[in-house]
Amino acid sequence: MRASPTPLSSSHLHPLLGSFAAARRLHCRYPPQGNLGSDDHYQNNATKYWDKFYKRHQNKFFKDRHYLEKDWGAYFSDDHCGTSSTNGKVLLEVGCGAGNTIFPLVAAYPKLYVHACDFSPLAIELVKSNVDFRGDRVNAFVCDVANDDLSDKIKPSSVDVITLIFMLSAVSPNKMPLILQNLKKVLKPHGVVLVRDYAIGDFAQVKLRDRNQKISENFYVRRDGTCSFYFSEDFLSNLFSRAGFTTVDVNIYCKQIENRSRNVTMNRRWIRAIFSNFGCNVPDAGPI
Repeated sequence: MRASPTPLSSSHLHPLLGSFAAARRLHCRYPPQGNLGSDDHYQNNATKYWDKFYKRHQNKFFKDRHYLEKDWGAYFSDDHCGTSSTNGKVLLEVGCGAGNTIFPLVAAYPKLYVHACDFSPLAIELVKSNVDFRGDRVNAFVCDVANDDLSDKIKPSSVDVITLIFMLSAVSPNKMPLILQNLKKVLKPHGVVLVRDYAIGDFAQVKLRDRNQKISENFYVRRDGTCSFYFSEDFLSNLFSRAGFTTVDVNIYCKQIENRSRNVTMNRRWIRAIFSNFGCNVPDAGPI
């Protein structure tokens, strides 16, 4: 599905002024309104909450994301028109967690080089302690992409592909424009951003709403202190459009999951999207 961005209202997102520094100065002018008040506490303590999450679950909570090869293989491959290039692609995985995205991709694409960052130091420790970790293939480092300049760690305009897999939803919508401006610093002019995240109306959102865990519109806090935002197609497309990206594809897909032991049917909803930098041509990865 090809999306046609429509203007965001000021209640959703402050207009982007074109630079990471300017957006960072302005992001707090429109504080969220919700049942739990400001999200400052949760965002300021996000590292602590996610460190506790990884301390508790280690690398056992998320499954390895082998489905990314099927969905977006053309973006990771170094094969151009049937001819393999000398150098592989450079990937930046933001919010890498314990490595459930990067290790399947490194195994599937031998020439792929990966920068992997997370604001949880414990998550980076888990990546580096993985038996499949190779320092010559993966550069793993701690980084809060809403505050730390990525170009201090990665050469500007050097990344082919950026993956945001259930990452944007973990931060306040007020900070999302800051993150996208930061990403643009290291992304090549013809680079792409691949997004997979939670969609509005997801079963988890309904549960959080019923528990009065709402911070602001479509933004909730879980019982462990970690946060989750739920995206609509329009919101996500406009978020990237205002940051200077072109929407290639955006799609919400649904899956009904039955938990027979608990007699519960869960209507899960996720969003998948592809965005290109400066409207340049991108490979045909097929329908998402």
